[in-house]
Amino acid sequence: MAELFTNGIVWALFGAALASILAGIGSALAVGKAGQAASGVVTEDPSAFAKVLILQLLPGTQGIYGLLVAFITLAKIGILGGSPANMSLQTGLLVFCACLPIAVVGLISAIHQGKTSIAAIGIVAKRPDQFGKAMLFPAMVETYAILALLVSILAVSSIPV
Repeated sequence: MAELFTNGIVWALFGAALASILAGIGSALAVGKAGQAASGVVTEDPSAFAKVLILQLLPGTQGIYGLLVAFITLAKIGILGGSPANMSLQTGLLVFCACLPIAVVGLISAIHQGKTSIAAIGIVAKRPDQFGKAMLFPAMVETYAILALLVSILAVSSIPV
């Protein structure tokens, strides 16, 4: 069992898994909560469906970003190609650390983007004409998920395997 933690490929796989799992959890929680708010609005005003659906879907992007980093990582370490790389512990830990930005920021930003989306859905419920302004609030949270995505992609891509 101890040799498992000294195997570089295990750490690289753990990083890829965390990228998709944590960002996915954040998105699932946020999209679910925003969907509950959106459902309430649509019950009262069915014509608001398209607007609130867009706001509900916004926090789902972090899960996609985590999945993208996981796929890039799996391709980089040879798992998707069918022949895993023989990597040192140091290289595996580097890949693991490269996956952490989107894993952690994806989780936290998705949850907060969900909360902001819920507030924006409230704006649309009361003032449907303010949809464009309401959408800016959750979009601002997205900025940090995109920055974390870029850091993870650049870091994973630059590690020699």
